[in-house]
Amino acid sequence: MSETLPSPSFRPLYEQIKILITQSLVAGEWKPGEAIPSEIELAARFRVSQGTVRKAIDELASEHILVRRQGKGTFVASHSEPSYQYRFLRVMPDSGQKLTPHNVLLEVRKGRASGEIARALAIKAGAPVHAIKRILEFQGRPLILDEIVLAAARFPGLTVPRLEEFKGSMYSFYEAAYGLRMIRAEERIRAVAAEPDVAAHLRVAAGTPLLCVDRIAFTYGDMPVEWRRGLCLTDGFSYYNELA
Repeated sequence: MSETLPSPSFRPLYEQIKILITQSLVAGEWKPGEAIPSEIELAARFRVSQGTVRKAIDELASEHILVRRQGKGTFVASHSEPSYQYRFLRVMPDSGQKLTPHNVLLEVRKGRASGEIARALAIKAGAPVHAIKRILEFQGRPLILDEIVLAAARFPGLTVPRLEEFKGSMYSFYEAAYGLRMIRAEERIRAVAAEPDVAAHLRVAAGTPLLCVDRIAFTYGDMPVEWRRGLCLTDGFSYYNELA
């Protein structure tokens, strides 16, 4: 009886180069904010045409993993850049005004991963985690109550003072302090009513309608790093997402 051989998997050459570049990012060969080698150098390294490398880089740039700078080269995108610091923040004022949120840290406590958190972060149930609670204020108004859970093994030494000393977004903190850059996120959105403790933090009445945004954020190699639940007021604000 003849055996049926599996069909070989096929990827266009530029996708193979894209994977190789991403693997170098995962390995830490080029850090956030650093320049990567030129297209000519990468073409020689991977033994492909410069056009193939350019197409791979174009895709990585469209995914906000790399950034092209005219006359300077191509750089690893960083959350420390002003245009990237709050790229994942989707709650925007209806007025269209650009506002920078103020971070009010409430607590950082140690805990154990529930089954839901363990599945989200690809860790074992009961594994040590850091649970962070904070409020994002806009012009002095509390708008978002965040609960953030991180695997303790990936964030050793995380403390309230360390977070309070850092000026910038949470994602720029992960990058600067732990070398973990968030490149994409998955979100689920639903409407909820404010529980009494949440209402107190947001200075609204219990039962006030809120937008609940559950997010899992990933670094290179599709590794989940952060689980987050944001409870958001939408009076004068909306969840905005541009689809392309």
